[in-house]
Amino acid sequence: MARSPLDPAIARAAWRRAEPIHAMIYFAPEARQRYDALGLDGLTGYFASRSAAFGAVPAEPVIATFFNFKPALVRVALPAAWERADPASVLRARLDAAAAALSRAFSALEGAADAVAEAAELARRAAESACEQLPGRPLFAAHAALPWPDEPHLVLWHAQTLLREFRGDGHVNALVVAGVTGLDALVLHAATGDVPVRFLLRSRGWTSDEWAAAVDGLRSRGLLAAGDADDLALTDAGRELRQSVEDRTDALAEPAYRVLGEDGCARLAEAARPLSRAVVDAGLLNLKATPTAG
Repeated sequence: MARSPLDPAIARAAWRRAEPIHAMIYFAPEARQRYDALGLDGLTGYFASRSAAFGAVPAEPVIATFFNFKPALVRVALPAAWERADPASVLRARLDAAAAALSRAFSALEGAADAVAEAAELARRAAESACEQLPGRPLFAAHAALPWPDEPHLVLWHAQTLLREFRGDGHVNALVVAGVTGLDALVLHAATGDVPVRFLLRSRGWTSDEWAAAVDGLRSRGLLAAGDADDLALTDAGRELRQSVEDRTDALAEPAYRVLGEDGCARLAEAARPLSRAVVDAGLLNLKATPTAG
């Protein structure tokens, strides 16, 4: 039976409220420790752990789906990572890291078990609905093929991981349609003032010269105001383009949440609120803890 569309803003709010529960895996020391033990340090651990659902792939599928990393940076990590650890071992390490990190975050939270149980049930329903919509979602589809864990906090983490990759594949789609490259997207993001240029260069592997060339290209399209490479400001056209990409991303992510309806999305957001706060309070989203934000 066809489900009624939601206001995309409602679905987005549910996703954003629960997102720290997934995103912490890119920053948690528990993850770094386990990847280091496999011989996968720094960015190699990141690329291998997030792409292991594909199997022992070369760099190209990761360049395509991760989208905004310099290709040469990915090629340093892959396929060499698979000579140190097979994908199954990496996936086990990632899940074990998620279990340890979330257990630590939720240990002192009163009522955590009830909140986790409700959020897990709702997020899983949305994720399983998304699994009925695989075409055009390659990174999501790879993760959708993984088995569901048993423990409620890991069910929640896996569900939110699926929903994040479902949204992420749609975001890449929206950027491509808008004629925005991965590097362009980083420059436009930096121009909002939300993320420092230095962090984006360090974490994504681009050089200052490559960054400056992208800035010039976006200025020639009328998307950035005049200035030097470090003086970034969106024009009205730039703001409109970014908003159109975000609106398209929201529209492409919304179908996963229709199964919950407006009430279910509100319940998911409410149940996830204290859990996400506990993740932040535990220091699991420290951007300085790892060279990439995923």
